[in-house]
Amino acid sequence: MARQGICSGAFLFRGTGLDLNKLDITVIGGGIGGLACALALRQRGANVTVLEQAQAITEVGAGIQVSPNGLRVIEALGLGDALARCCVQGEAVSLRNGSTGVEVARLDLKRLPQDQRYYFVHRADLVDLLSAAAREQGVAVRLLQRVDTVTPGPKPRIVLATGDFRDSDLAIGADGIHSAVRPVLNAAQKPFFTGQVAWRCIVPNITGHPPHARVHMGPKRHMVTYPLRDGSLLNVVAVEERSQWAAESWSQKDDADNLRKAFAGFDAEVHQILSQAEAPGVWGLFRHPVAARWYGQGVTLLGDAAHPTLPFLAQGANMAMEDAWALADALSQASDMDSGLAAYQQRRMARVTRVIDAASKNARNYHLSPGPFRFAAHTALSLLSRVSPGQMLGRFDWLYGYDVTRVQMA
Repeated sequence: MARQGICSGAFLFRGTGLDLNKLDITVIGGGIGGLACALALRQRGANVTVLEQAQAITEVGAGIQVSPNGLRVIEALGLGDALARCCVQGEAVSLRNGSTGVEVARLDLKRLPQDQRYYFVHRADLVDLLSAAAREQGVAVRLLQRVDTVTPGPKPRIVLATGDFRDSDLAIGADGIHSAVRPVLNAAQKPFFTGQVAWRCIVPNITGHPPHARVHMGPKRHMVTYPLRDGSLLNVVAVEERSQWAAESWSQKDDADNLRKAFAGFDAEVHQILSQAEAPGVWGLFRHPVAARWYGQGVTLLGDAAHPTLPFLAQGANMAMEDAWALADALSQASDMDSGLAAYQQRRMARVTRVIDAASKNARNYHLSPGPFRFAAHTALSLLSRVSPGQMLGRFDWLYGYDVTRVQMA
């Protein structure tokens, strides 16, 4: 049975320091991290407003993997059962030889402890769930609010592109990789192109794809597929190494033939899946440093605004949800704003740095070229997967077994 946390509408959290009931907090960004943070703070009594630059709280079509560590936050927010009704429970992560379709190794998710679940979720469904819960509990969501500048201070000022402004007790930058808040706290640092470009799309599940995340691996490229909603859809994310870079934006579209050509050497199942692709999104993968400073006077960062990660460990949304809980918890236990924000960064820094490093290494493992090294690596994985599947899964205990809702403040 999934662990269930706070009931809808019940503000059951009370800290010993800051009185969150007296705080007016503005969250910049209405994505998964921003909405989860708004909800966590509202459940602790804060007056919360979310500023979203889009004309509606929506998500472009894409899937995400909510691993047990991220699910802990959803459950603690009281939304575990609702999420379970709109997603697919994952049973395995299957690493496969892209050219032959033969399974190299398997991470058996059915071996997870009984209180842990691994879900494949349509991103729009999770955003809708968080948005509805936030509004129901009194979070004000304001649309078409593009933030231009943020000025730290006892009452940080948020200036919009329209020239209007808003003063709050705390401004939270949950506004992604192109954050307007991050440059306020950190010197400009140019990200570097990793030499990889990614496509993504959602296609009909015409292959009978099981509830597995399949990683189809090949030289200098790989493709991840898994089912969504009732299993009738497949999420596809494909990555290719190349020198020609693409902009770091999810709004770009590409000709589906370019995607099909990149994976022409893969097996028949991949061809069948990609035959359904139409106008996939395409974006360049860039490596950003973790922000050195996550907070200033009355201002802080969350999720990709603080620590963008490459999509090779399926942890971007999960880290943002962990941040959301850790920030709300740190503030509820702090004696003042500054010490709460400092405790938040201290709690999160080592964790997100380890996850980002692990994600970066995964790309190299997926893209090995034929030869002795790939043969040895795949043979070792295959042997471990068959002989000791529990040990195979145990390699991820540090990631999936982490429960931010029970981590004690230092």
